[in-house]
Amino acid sequence: MDQSAQLVTAEENIMRSIKIDKVIVHIGVGTSGERLEKARTLLEILTGMKPIEGKAKKTIRDFGIRKREPISVRVTLRGDAAVGFLKKALEAVDFKLRASSFDEYGNFGFGIKEHIQLPDVKYDPEIGIFGMDIIVRLSRPGYRVALRKRKRSKIGSKHRVTKEAAIEFMRNTFNVQIVEDKK
Repeated sequence: MDQSAQLVTAEENIMRSIKIDKVIVHIGVGTSGERLEKARTLLEILTGMKPIEGKAKKTIRDFGIRKREPISVRVTLRGDAAVGFLKKALEAVDFKLRASSFDEYGNFGFGIKEHIQLPDVKYDPEIGIFGMDIIVRLSRPGYRVALRKRKRSKIGSKHRVTKEAAIEFMRNTFNVQIVEDKK
């Protein structure tokens, strides 16, 4: 058999296609109380889902943080909701991502300084202004074998999403411009 016939592209092999597994929207407030409740309300409005709390790992007296005190809120989006929110978030950063935002496994993250940069979001004086982090995990079909509880297995290195493949996926799917980092 000819070697060129053995090379298979993502269009020919559905197992090589890349998809958005999940999008995590995170707002780190740093303190509990009224400001955390406002961040929770904002995330509910933006995503339509109930956020969960992130707790402090250790006590830091200088910042007034105690261990296990809730200091952040986050929401995990999957499926069409994840893709829809990601499009809005990319529009807020003008469809530009830095190359250093991508890790070696194809995941990437970026931040939005003010939530009012998102399209169709108006300023509410009762809530205030919050920044947020958006983390995206990309995967291929078959990744479940590494995450399941029963009969867990490893993903081969050739099946993993690489940094270059993730960058190419974002360019082709969402028309994102990748900005090279300054050294």
